[in-house]
Amino acid sequence: MIPATFVGMALALGSLIVMMLLEGTNPLAVVLLPPLVLVFGATFGAAIAGSTMSDLRKLGSWFRMAFGPDEASRTGSLIAQLVELAGLARKEGMLPLENRARTVEDPFLRRGLQLAIDAVPVEQLRHVLEREIEAARADALVAARFFAKMGGYAPTIGIIGTVVGLVQVLKSLQDPTVLGPLVASAFVATLWGVLSANFIWLPISVKIRRSADLRTAQVELILEGVCEILAGTNPRALKQKLRAMLPPSEAQLSAA
Repeated sequence: MIPATFVGMALALGSLIVMMLLEGTNPLAVVLLPPLVLVFGATFGAAIAGSTMSDLRKLGSWFRMAFGPDEASRTGSLIAQLVELAGLARKEGMLPLENRARTVEDPFLRRGLQLAIDAVPVEQLRHVLEREIEAARADALVAARFFAKMGGYAPTIGIIGTVVGLVQVLKSLQDPTVLGPLVASAFVATLWGVLSANFIWLPISVKIRRSADLRTAQVELILEGVCEILAGTNPRALKQKLRAMLPPSEAQLSAA
């Protein structure tokens, strides 16, 4: 499934291109290397200046957060997996779950099951996993703020590019034949600054925040499931409890 981030950005850029074509403008006319270098390079530079080197090492994972698959689509399968594990635990005890835990894809669920298998008390297990949830959410919010800062810097940097371009225009006032192209070129920097902020950086920031919310809800559901498995809850009761934690629309999809 194509992530919504790609769909939204393609729709936004496509709308701009269609508008330019309808007005008789060549879309390639705004693809100029100098403003592109300034806007994208300086925007990254300004955002990096307000970050740490450890943040920079996470850039790849931050982009994967923005362009990765939607977390909500996995909720139904997670509930089914937790119910299956609860049934196995009630029939055969916790120890047989050790081999099953090795095949679990979700790393949070795998760690939770390992704690349960090691007979960690429920309250301690809950405390450990809740701290992990908080740390993961805090890391996602750092990523969201990084791209939000880029969305704030880009328009201003675009204006700087326009001012630099207009300086060149003023130097060429004695030659009216070049004024038009130079003025147009100068304003392209502002265009790319505003465009990149609203078509790329701010949507990425919002998407990371939304993904963090979805993942937090997902791991909280896993946490409850693992605690109930450790407590020996009936699988049918566990299924009802986990579905009750979902929004109504997702609960209906999970029940389907």
